[in-house]
Amino acid sequence: MAKLDPALDMAFAALSDPTRRRILERLARGRATVSELHAVHDMSLPSFTAHLKKLESAGLITSKKEGRVRSCALSPEAFAPAQDWLAEQRALWQGRLDRFDAYVTQLSEERKP
Repeated sequence: MAKLDPALDMAFAALSDPTRRRILERLARGRATVSELHAVHDMSLPSFTAHLKKLESAGLITSKKEGRVRSCALSPEAFAPAQDWLAEQRALWQGRLDRFDAYVTQLSEERKP
């Protein structure tokens, strides 16, 4: 189980911000330059690049500089630890809720005359 995985912590920290989630949504459609990504966000370029650095540190995106242009791309494989953790949590809670439902159903049946 990946409970103490620092990469998982970094991924969730990066995903916690709406600006970074919008960047990831845009990159899901394909590679984009920093200028293209920044154009739709109402913030200074240094603030925006801090968001990109957070995403890159978490391994969710990669960047590449060609001449004076830096472009970014999504790293889909980096989402696997978060997806795995969420799937584990879903299975755990689904099992708990199924057992609770069975318990409530059993109590209801026992109380019937």
